[in-house]
Amino acid sequence: MSTPAPVLILGAKSGMGLACAHAFAAKGHPIQLAARDVQRLEDDRADIATRHDVPVSLHEFDALETDSMTAMLDALPDQPEIALCAVGILGEQSDAQTDMAEAARVMRSNFEGPALLLGEIANRFEARGSGRIVGISSVAGERGRKSNYVYGAAKAGFTAFLSGLRNRLTGSGVQVTTVIPGFVSTDMIAGKKTPAPLTASPQEAANAIVDGVMKGRDVIYVKGRWRLVMAVIRSLPESVFKKTDF
Repeated sequence: MSTPAPVLILGAKSGMGLACAHAFAAKGHPIQLAARDVQRLEDDRADIATRHDVPVSLHEFDALETDSMTAMLDALPDQPEIALCAVGILGEQSDAQTDMAEAARVMRSNFEGPALLLGEIANRFEARGSGRIVGISSVAGERGRKSNYVYGAAKAGFTAFLSGLRNRLTGSGVQVTTVIPGFVSTDMIAGKKTPAPLTASPQEAANAIVDGVMKGRDVIYVKGRWRLVMAVIRSLPESVFKKTDF
């Protein structure tokens, strides 16, 4: 890409969303930060703009408010060339098992909202004949586990959506990238013990994402060893897997 084009960050308050905003801004891209209560990102907006000397704008966005998505896109100062979706909540599996409203919140936040918005963006990019769509999914979507299967099921749906979108848009000038980050030391996993070799910093994740997107990768594993780990987990027979406790 010769001239840095605007990058829209959906879910900009997340640790990875903000890290990606800095990483793209460091390469000269104007940044559009979209999130709920987005005015709370005013200090981050000023920091990114000052540190990287790029325009940064704020846009109110709620993944659960699907009726307002089109208006949010229409109100952007410039249509982005790259749209990165870092929207997602982990929630508590125990709550989601017993509270239908909580399960719906987790499913809608991780699948319905992101998929609907990226679908609308895909249509706009396809009509223009260019653009890059980046969806941050999860290793949790590769096999359901008792510890987080509501979240994992939503991410599995999101991964499948991105795969189908990529298949549909091949040859259209629009690139679709699925990010499988594994553990990233953000607020989402605060207080949880994760193995260091499988845990990335937000900056490490952002650098891997920007590098992979610029190279036109279809799927990005932030830490490559996750490919092997998940290949092993996916290959376990159900009779064995249902007895595991991880």
